[in-house]
Amino acid sequence: MVVTGVSEIYCLLADVVDYACTPEEVQQHFQSCGTVNRVTILTDKFGQPKGFAYVEFLEVEAVQEALQLNESELHGRQLKVLPKRTNVPGMKQFRPRRFNPYMGYGFRRPYVPPYFYSPYGYGKVPRFRRPMRYMPYY
Repeated sequence: MVVTGVSEIYCLLADVVDYACTPEEVQQHFQSCGTVNRVTILTDKFGQPKGFAYVEFLEVEAVQEALQLNESELHGRQLKVLPKRTNVPGMKQFRPRRFNPYMGYGFRRPYVPPYFYSPYGYGKVPRFRRPMRYMPYY
């Protein structure tokens, strides 16, 4: 396994961080646990903070100390302090595409000749009949 950048064992996630908090204030809050290397407050595409921060320490023991600060208060909000998890490749959940009414049907079923003679002729179906029920494998 190739590790790029800093290993996750030195980092933790501080959730429910106040939106007005600066990285310096978060660093000061966790300074009692050990030497803070970096604080990253994530922002959305407009530059507004998302409400959580990653805190990176120089020592592994500092991370264990910082986990004791779970449910401590910063700017009047209760922090949730969790160890940073490693993303596992291939764990993204597959979500099938939704049906788009403007695209039509994206699949064609193979032609299967009917077992009986159709009174409407080839390719003709009565307009008053409802479509067939849902068939997921066709």
